[in-house]
Amino acid sequence: MILMLLAVAAVVAYMLIVPVSTVGRPMRIYIDRDDNLDSVVSKLDSVQPRHTLAFRAAAALCGVRWSLNTGCYEVTPSLSLWRLVANVYRGNQTPVAITIPSTWTKEMALSKVARQLMADSASLATVFNDSTECAKYGVDTVFSATLLIPNTYELYWDIAPAGFLQRMAKERDRFWTAERTQKAYDLHLSREQVYTLASIVDAETANNAEKPTVAGLYLNRLHCGMPLQADPTVKFALRNFSLRRIYGYMLATSSPYNTYRNNGLPPGPIRIPQVSSIDAVLNHEEHNYLFMCANSDFSGTHAFAATYAEHKANATRYVQALNARGIK
Repeated sequence: MILMLLAVAAVVAYMLIVPVSTVGRPMRIYIDRDDNLDSVVSKLDSVQPRHTLAFRAAAALCGVRWSLNTGCYEVTPSLSLWRLVANVYRGNQTPVAITIPSTWTKEMALSKVARQLMADSASLATVFNDSTECAKYGVDTVFSATLLIPNTYELYWDIAPAGFLQRMAKERDRFWTAERTQKAYDLHLSREQVYTLASIVDAETANNAEKPTVAGLYLNRLHCGMPLQADPTVKFALRNFSLRRIYGYMLATSSPYNTYRNNGLPPGPIRIPQVSSIDAVLNHEEHNYLFMCANSDFSGTHAFAATYAEHKANATRYVQALNARGIK
């Protein structure tokens, strides 16, 4: 009896003292809703195979077999087996860094987010397209994309889709400081309208230095009642984001997002814009430009013009450069 108690005490001491990993760097185990003790042990094998039997024993003592909590659990070189089991039993997760990308549509963005979370892209898209859920945060389903502010955030890997929507709404509110909100008000635009215009700016140029110039041009057009005539809105209307040239017949595309056919801003964002593009609208450059065309040197920058005659000359040079390169 005494020997048995000593043996149990030795096992317990082993689990309390011996580190799970001897790799020398933090590693992570992800437990999803389909996992059971066997699959978790299998994942532990990749961290430190020799401890899996002890892990099973500790799990049995804690009752983890019946109470596996989903989430991401960090395994550090100093973490004991007992502590790892206790963390899983209690759901003491390690937050993960999730990056919201700048991309064309909210569905594309959510698909990339889903690769970083336990939730799948369909469930995330469903909640972002749920009018009742979106209304809780003051947006409709068209503007639910404006809750996605590209950045890196820490949250739990197993966050529910509705919880993710709520968290993004909080990050949206944190982003829109009193200063940014006042600047939008001075432009006579709502936060959603600023985001929508920023999405066009973002699609027009990747050059941060000229974004305020592009933003100022489109604001000039809005203020004087000119159509925006932004080529990226045609891409969005066609849902063909790989287009390298916009031809005349494409400008007639029937869509409320086509700013060649419709005055003013499109009904919603055409892209998830970078923060630099949002701030470019709020801190736009004041000038008299009304026209822009990609530079014929293919530098990714634009030639700006105040008159149509200047613009036509810039456009002719660009078309000639496209034709010379055989770009269709």
